[in-house]
Order: sequence, then structure tokens, then C-alpha cells
Amino acid sequence: MRPTMIRRAYGLGSEGHHGVQQFRQRVPYKNFKSQYGPQYESAKIKAGHYDISYFRRIAPMVTAFGASAGIFALFFFDGIPRVQKDILQKIPVIGDFFVHEVPAEDNPF
Repeated sequence: MRPTMIRRAYGLGSEGHHGVQQFRQRVPYKNFKSQYGPQYESAKIKAGHYDISYFRRIAPMVTAFGASAGIFALFFFDGIPRVQKDILQKIPVIGDFFVHEVPAEDNPF
């Protein structure tokens, strides 16, 4: 049997040119949604545009993460004199901890 005959013999539906079939188009129908099942809706996220309820839901988590990352960064860089002078000394409760006064007898300059 010739290869073209085998290709045509196992085709589905109408045959295209030399047994190669056309791409099938998607059948336009709505998905079945039972009236007895949970009432759900599709996500409203389309092409990168988010719904405002999404931002309301993740805002506390993002705020907590950002605050903890900022506090970590401040105390990670607390050994840098510029950070101590410009930021950490101006914090009301713990600012005095970062003031380093060298006595005159210990100052080599």
C-alpha cells in the first residue's frame, strides 16, 4: 500500500490536500454551569488589568512585607555612619543608641 493511501485511510472526516487536514476551529459554546453547584464567576483579570478587589485582598500582605523589609534594611545597614547619622539618630525612642561620642582622650585626631 502506498504511503498516501495509509494517510488517507486513517483520516478523520473530509480529506485535505494529499491527506493533510485543515486545522479544526474551536466550537463556540459556553461551559456547563450547574444551578445546584457553587455559584462562581470567572476571574476578572484580563491582559494584565487587575480588579480593585484583588488589590484590596493583597494590600495587608504587601504592606507587612514592605514594612518588615524596610526595618530589616535599616538594621542591616546600621553600621554605616551615614545611615546612623541621617536616619537612625532621628528615630525618637532608639535614636540615642546610635549616637557615638568619642571622648577627647581617645580621639587620635
